[in-house]
Amino acid sequence: MDVLSDEYQRESWRMFRIMSEFVMGFDMLAPLRPAVTVFGSARVQEHDAMYERARETGRLLGESGVSVFTGGGPGVMEAANRGAVDARAHSVGLNIRLPEEQQPNPYQTLSLNFRYFFVRKVMLVKYATAFVLFPGGFGTLDELFEVLTLVQTRKIEQFPLVLVGSEYWRGLSAWLDEYLVGGGYIADEDRLMYDIVDTPEEVRRIVQDARLHTGPLVDNVRLA
Repeated sequence: MDVLSDEYQRESWRMFRIMSEFVMGFDMLAPLRPAVTVFGSARVQEHDAMYERARETGRLLGESGVSVFTGGGPGVMEAANRGAVDARAHSVGLNIRLPEEQQPNPYQTLSLNFRYFFVRKVMLVKYATAFVLFPGGFGTLDELFEVLTLVQTRKIEQFPLVLVGSEYWRGLSAWLDEYLVGGGYIADEDRLMYDIVDTPEEVRRIVQDARLHTGPLVDNVRLA
């Protein structure tokens, strides 16, 4: 019984750690709206063309007057943060504590550290008015389908979801059309929830066009 009691006590204290991460995120990120969250692989190297494309995207977004949020790590995240710094914009990294891969990149004007993936994911979405996804692995795909599900179920606003790199995303998009739309698992109009582009200029145009048609700032994720 003592062992179970100790375990229950640890679980209770874990709730306070979770709450503290939410409070930290709310306090630090709310003033930085409007923001665009950029997702993508941590394994992209600086000499990769995709790194330069992500950096230019971060720069153009920063120059357009939005904060740039990323997961704070290397690769695409570093490139987007670096571009935001080039533009002297808010460059925010929401870092996760991982045994491998995740080391905070040096191009962050604000760096937050999270223990819990789910809290970090809420913060990456809650204050964003657009989402930009570069090629990546399981984490990037997880973030893509998380956002698609939230938009489809109207848990968040219908903001731009821009997939950069048609060669990478074309096969997935065709599979969604053939099997999900074709099989009746999603509606035909669900295909309109995302755009596939190839250039940073197209990303900026989509984000700017959407901002012209939005009203007052809102919190994206409805927690109540």
